[in-house]
Amino acid sequence: MRLLILGAGGRLGAALLREYQGEHHAAGFNRTQLDLSNLDKIREKLGETDFDVLINAAAFTNVDLCETQRDQAFRVNAEAPGVLADICDEKNAKLIHFSTDYVFDGEKRAPYTEENEANPISVYGESKLAGEKNVLAVESGHLVVRVSWVFGPERPSFIEGMINSAQENEKVDAVADKFSTPTYTRDVARMLPPFFDRDVEGGILHFANAGKCSWQEYAQWALDCCDKAGLSLRAKTVGACKLKDMANWVARRPIYSVLSTAKYIQLTGTSPRTWRDAVADYITRFYSKK
Repeated sequence: MRLLILGAGGRLGAALLREYQGEHHAAGFNRTQLDLSNLDKIREKLGETDFDVLINAAAFTNVDLCETQRDQAFRVNAEAPGVLADICDEKNAKLIHFSTDYVFDGEKRAPYTEENEANPISVYGESKLAGEKNVLAVESGHLVVRVSWVFGPERPSFIEGMINSAQENEKVDAVADKFSTPTYTRDVARMLPPFFDRDVEGGILHFANAGKCSWQEYAQWALDCCDKAGLSLRAKTVGACKLKDMANWVARRPIYSVLSTAKYIQLTGTSPRTWRDAVADYITRFYSKK
């Protein structure tokens, strides 16, 4: 398979490029090489590039900045994916486009399925939902994969922030009343290949590690794993704070955005490992020798 990964400088895109370079003819463009806000450049650059599968892991992901840069958010997160889908159709290639749990409003208190109605409460969520619709409007087997709380070694995420804070401070806190599921980039990379074939059904697919947690539970488990791995920490317990206390946040966030992976399990016969196992694996791999 000839794979082309957009957003190859980001957390997810870089992980996918690293994982696939051995098995496939994988190449990637980072934001400097291909800026998704330049639609003409997208058409020009991708028009002269050969690929069987185009994986779009690029996005305008700063949730708060999207509130004040709405036009840019919609250009990158909504218009560009539609252009990518059209280009893939012209090349008889498959588009795999990544989206987010933030397309939901968080009012539900059970895992969201692919059939649940999306109702975003932020510009980021609105722009990502518009991107999904633009991709699926082409109706040619393209796949939209929604993920949540993505972490991995290529770029710092929530885990790195909490570990660094626990190394520097005697007291750390995390939000205890917001729930979703961490998703390890390594596991995303391993679940995608069965969907590379253009003949495999497209549409929307949820993927995350199994279970659910609050940011406080997530952070506490990460610190527990670090402590077990022998990493020196000043703080070993994560205190609780509330979502309403996050005064610096501009955009609203869904309180509950756990994604159901029942469809993925049905399609593949494989269950994602738990988020605790994924986090423990990550800490062991990348922190135990530090």
